[in-house]
Amino acid sequence: MGKPGKPKKVLLFIATLFSDKEVYYKALKILEEKFGEIFLESCPTPWNYSDYYTKELGSPIWRRFIFFKNLISEGDIARIKIQTNKIEQNLSKDGNRTINLDPGYIGLAKLVLATTKDYSHRIYLKYGIYGEVTLIFKNNSFSPNINTYRDYAQEEYIKLFNLVRAIYKDLLLPVN
Repeated sequence: MGKPGKPKKVLLFIATLFSDKEVYYKALKILEEKFGEIFLESCPTPWNYSDYYTKELGSPIWRRFIFFKNLISEGDIARIKIQTNKIEQNLSKDGNRTINLDPGYIGLAKLVLATTKDYSHRIYLKYGIYGEVTLIFKNNSFSPNINTYRDYAQEEYIKLFNLVRAIYKDLLLPVN
């Protein structure tokens, strides 16, 4: 019989979608105050995978990933999703979000996203939040699953997540 273990320490990131750079930088400041030092931000890349966010966010929509230096417990991701939802709400204008903030984490074996939306490949965590294993690490690289969002399956994003996983792995090493 297996014995329950403690949650692992993992690397927190937040995926952003926005059309207004000023809103992004406001959110960035709030996120840094809440979650600590940022060690890497991805370059803005155009996000044109659907029109789902256009009404709220405007266009063109940009994607940026924010990676945090302080490791978190895997068990904290649901609470963090609640916090990012509140940040979205506080930055809303006329009842519409101005930025989309999706927290996730990178571990040695997987990349997990937190979401409020249930679906067949997601598991309930707590507080109305679900977890989705978006990428798995095998053969020395992250790989998409059948339900992985198309942008997360892009080669550029995979390279970025592989780089961040290597940094995370270094963070786990004991300091002599």
